[in-house]
Amino acid sequence: MSEKIKDELEESLKGYKEGVAPVTKATLSWDRDLIFVGRTQQGYEIEFDAHVQWGCKPTDALLLSLAGCMGIDIVSFLQKMRMKIANFKIDIIGERNQTPPQYYKTVEMILYIAGKNLDPKKVERAISLSHEKYCSVYNSLRKDMDVKVKYILEEKEPPKHPAKEIAD
Repeated sequence: MSEKIKDELEESLKGYKEGVAPVTKATLSWDRDLIFVGRTQQGYEIEFDAHVQWGCKPTDALLLSLAGCMGIDIVSFLQKMRMKIANFKIDIIGERNQTPPQYYKTVEMILYIAGKNLDPKKVERAISLSHEKYCSVYNSLRKDMDVKVKYILEEKEPPKHPAKEIAD
């Protein structure tokens, strides 16, 4: 990636995540059995269930949070780099320690990115920026956790009228 593109990207990222509140509040309430309901300060809810019958396991939510945080960063960065994205998906595989505490030892993410004229160097830069600087979830986890990110690019024309695509 050229220095000019790097400089343009760095300039466009000034203020990125600047509006993030320094304090976040949430509540977790016991519902029944080993089922809990978490509620964000904005009112969004997620159910946690140790037996995975009524909600997700907290460890699954952690993997999804990591992927969500990195996904938001990466798509935002690629859009700022003027890349036209048609589809974006992340598969996540986490390997946990066998004995308590059963933390994640390794996480592997495979990004599937489809779009027009995708540039692997820009994709690698977007992944690097998220991983090293901007992903709050990743940077809140254990430093000895090994995270590997791979990607697969697919040439695909983005929809011209997203609202029309949904209606079809």
